[in-house]
Amino acid sequence: MAQPHWSRQLIFTLAGNPAVTRFVTHYGMRLGASRFVAGEDLDAALAVARRLNQEGFPLAIQFLGEHVTRPEAAEAAVEEYLRLLAALEERGIDAYLSIKPSQMGLAVDEELAYANCRRILERTATVGRFVRIEMEDSPYTERTLRLYRRLRQRFDTGHVGIVLQAYLYRSAQDLEALADLEPNIRFVKGAYNEPASVAYPNKADVDRNYRQLVQRHLERGHYAAIATHDDRLIEDLLAFIERRGIPRDRFEFQMLYGIRPQLQRAMRDRGYTMRVYVPYGREWYGYFVRRLAERPANVGFVLRNLLRG
Repeated sequence: MAQPHWSRQLIFTLAGNPAVTRFVTHYGMRLGASRFVAGEDLDAALAVARRLNQEGFPLAIQFLGEHVTRPEAAEAAVEEYLRLLAALEERGIDAYLSIKPSQMGLAVDEELAYANCRRILERTATVGRFVRIEMEDSPYTERTLRLYRRLRQRFDTGHVGIVLQAYLYRSAQDLEALADLEPNIRFVKGAYNEPASVAYPNKADVDRNYRQLVQRHLERGHYAAIATHDDRLIEDLLAFIERRGIPRDRFEFQMLYGIRPQLQRAMRDRGYTMRVYVPYGREWYGYFVRRLAERPANVGFVLRNLLRG
């Protein structure tokens, strides 16, 4: 959200061009996608996960993929998550799973997505691991919230959480509607290409809403995952946390793999829980584009790699 709305729109428009898509998917890992994606397979992701754990970072791991239109593809994603879970258990890696509902089949059928998420959660709950149900672009918001509420009827807040996006106008109302569930919420600014009819186009409005959402949630005593790379937001929220005497076991910070690693280490060294979000898999294009759209420095990194190549 750091750059002007027009430049975000330009990146999304270019990314939708078939020729650009072919070029980036062919050369992208060499051009810089590997900075933000832990690898294209499970073994690569586990190597990154082990290293980050050794450096003192707990993790949220996502197998990349979204907007699945065939039940068989959703089933394949479930199987990959179960393999990931087994590998985390075998290696003793400190990580939870982060899952996109559209990858579980939400675009096909809500019952299919629920059944697939429930299948994963039945396994993770057995071994005491947590699952985060992610929030995607706005056409999925209402269905994702329904999915989360159904899952909470079966699994407690220590086993499943949700995400709210500060750039959506509706998120303040959604936070109120979720309060009865005592939810564990990851708060993000939002990275999808949303129209002004549903999302704040200006960074200042998004930042203000982000502060208000996190503060309201923490005041209720509910767990907050503060997912931002924004120094000012972090310090503003830490000042609020200190004033209110909110204990450190009621919140954590989260940042994306490969983005501002020095800040990640600084937060860790200050004694805060600093969780790194680690994505992996072959379907990295959409994720990579959103990272480019979020921060102009990321575009410069790719262009420098292109010139070197």
